[in-house]
Amino acid sequence: MATNRDIKYINREFSDLRSQLINFTQTYFPNTYTDFSPASPGMLFIEQSAYVGDVLSFYLDNQIQENFLQYSRQTNNLYELAYMYGYKPKVTGLATVDVDFFQLLPAKTINNNIVPDYDFALYVDSNTQLTSTSGVGFTIENPIDFTVSSSIDPTTVSIAQVAGGDPTYFLLKKTRKATSGTINTTSFSFGAYEEFPTIELNTSNIAGIVDVFDSDNNEWYEVDYLGQELIFEGERNTSSEGEDTPYILNTKQVQRRFATRFLDETTLQLQFGSGNPEDNDEEKIPNPNNIGLGLPSQESKLTTAYSPTNFIFTNTYGIAPSNTTLTIRYISGGGVGSNIASNTLTGVNTSTISFIKSGLDPVTSQYIFNSIAVNNENAASGGQDGDTVEEIRQNSISNFSSQLRAVTPNDYLVRSLSMPSRYGIVSKAYIQKPKADEGDSTLDLYVLTYDINKKLTLASNILKSNLKNYLNEYKIVGDEVAIKDGFIVNIGVNFEIITLPNANNSEVLTRCITEIQDYFNIDNWQINQPIILRELYILLDKIRGVQTVKNIEISNISGTNLGYSQFAYDIKGATQNNVVYPSLDPSIFEIKFPNNDIKGKIVSL
Repeated sequence: MATNRDIKYINREFSDLRSQLINFTQTYFPNTYTDFSPASPGMLFIEQSAYVGDVLSFYLDNQIQENFLQYSRQTNNLYELAYMYGYKPKVTGLATVDVDFFQLLPAKTINNNIVPDYDFALYVDSNTQLTSTSGVGFTIENPIDFTVSSSIDPTTVSIAQVAGGDPTYFLLKKTRKATSGTINTTSFSFGAYEEFPTIELNTSNIAGIVDVFDSDNNEWYEVDYLGQELIFEGERNTSSEGEDTPYILNTKQVQRRFATRFLDETTLQLQFGSGNPEDNDEEKIPNPNNIGLGLPSQESKLTTAYSPTNFIFTNTYGIAPSNTTLTIRYISGGGVGSNIASNTLTGVNTSTISFIKSGLDPVTSQYIFNSIAVNNENAASGGQDGDTVEEIRQNSISNFSSQLRAVTPNDYLVRSLSMPSRYGIVSKAYIQKPKADEGDSTLDLYVLTYDINKKLTLASNILKSNLKNYLNEYKIVGDEVAIKDGFIVNIGVNFEIITLPNANNSEVLTRCITEIQDYFNIDNWQINQPIILRELYILLDKIRGVQTVKNIEISNISGTNLGYSQFAYDIKGATQNNVVYPSLDPSIFEIKFPNNDIKGKIVSL
C-alpha cells in the first residue's frame, strides 16, 4: 500500500535539495539505505539529483525574470519587451550640425541695376553626402534650391568679386541641418507570394531606413506598425501665399508599407504585410457605408475600437512584395566619434548637385559648379552610442506611459511645436479653453511664426491648414481645435543707471544694453509670459561698473507703417507690483528692433 509522502516544494538550491533528499530517504526508507557518508554510492545519486534540481531551478527563475522589463538581462529579450511597450531601441545616436552651403553667381544688369544671375543657380538634392576632414560622413535631409528665399529658408546674398567698382560675382549662402551617417544601398529579391515576409539588415550602427523601391519603381513606406494605413505626405507649395510653408501637408493611404524592428544591436528586421499584390488594389475613403465592414466574408466590425490610421479595419496590414526586387537605402554611422569639431565639414559629394536651368554657357557654368563649398561654423553635437540596458528599460517605461494621442491641452501644444519643418514652423503656441461666448470649439490654439528676419509674424493660412491636418491624426474624436493668431505686443525698454566712480560710462552702457537684448531674445519668450521688472533690476545690478539701477520703464510701440505690430497695449495699466502682465487675449511681448528700442541713460545720484 502506497504511503503518502511529505514532499517539500520550497527548496531550490543545491544544499537545501541535498539535505531534503537525505531527510526524505531517512524518513521513508530507514531500513533500505543507511550509508550517507560522502563516498557512498547512495550519496552519488542524491547529490546528482540535487545538482539537477538546482540547475532546473536556476533556469526556471531566469526565464521568469526575463519576462519582466525591469529585470530582464538578455539583449534580445529586452528588445522584444521594449517593442511590446511601444519603444524602438536606438543602436546609435546621430550627431547634427548646421552646415553653410556657398555658391558663386555671375552678375548681370537689369534696368541699370547689377543683380545676381539666378540662371546659374544650383540645386542640391536631398540626401547629399558631406565628409569631414577626419573622414566622418554627414547627410542633409532637405534639398537646397538657391533660387528660393523665404522666412524659413533664407538665402544670404553678398558681393564676392568687384571689377571697376562694379560687382562681377555674388556669393549665395544657405544653411541646412546635416546628420552624421552615410547612405548605404542593398537589395533583396522576393519570389512567390507569402504572408508577412521578413528580411534582415546585418551591420553595425544602423540609424534608419532612407527609402525602399521595388523593381517597378514603386515606393514602399515605413510605418510604425503594419496596421497604420495613413501617412503624411508633402506637396510642394507653389502658391504665392505662405512663404513660411514650403510644403502642403496631406495624408495618404498606402498599401505598400513595412515596419522595422531591431532584433539586436546589429540586426534590423523589415516586415511586410500579408495582402496579395495580385488582388485588385483600390483606395477607400472612410464613410458611413464602409466603416466597420472589414473584409468580405467577415462578420461586422461595428464593436471594434478603431484607430484613425486604420479606419476601414482590414486585416491585410498592407501587401507583401512578390516576384520583385526591393532596393533599400539605409543610413548608418553616428556614435560619439561623429561629434566633429567646427570648420571641419568641408567635403561635398557633387554627384547630387545640378543646375536648375539648362543650356548655360559651359565655361561659366563649370566655374560656378566648381565654386560650391560647405562648412560647419559650429561643432557637431548629439552623437552617442546606442541605448544601454538601463536606458532601454527606462525609455520603454516612459514611452508606455505617454501616448501618441493628444488628450490633454499640453499634448496639443507639444504636438504643434513638433510638426515637421517642411510643413511650416510654429514658433510660438498657446492653448486654452475658449471663452464662453466664443465659438463651438473645445480648445483654442494660438500660434505665431517667424519672418525671414526672425521677427514674430502671423502664420499663413497654408501653415494653419497644415497644422490642422497634422493635429487631426492625433486628436481624440470629441475635441475640436480652433487655430487662431496670437497677438504681438511690441515694446521698448528705457532704463537709467548710476555708474561707479572711474567707470567707463560708454562701456557700462553698452554692456547693459547687450544684457537686456539677451534677456528679451525672442527664443526665451512664450505667449502669455509676463515681464518681471525685478529680474531686470537684478540683471543690471550685476553688471560690472553699475552702482545702482535708478529706473526701468517698459513702453508700448505700435504702428504697421513703422514696421511694428498693429496692436496697442496699456503697459502702465497692465503693471502691478512691478510685473507687466500680458492681455487676456493670448499675447507675447517682443522687442522688434533691439538696436533702436532699448535705450539707456546714465544719471547722477
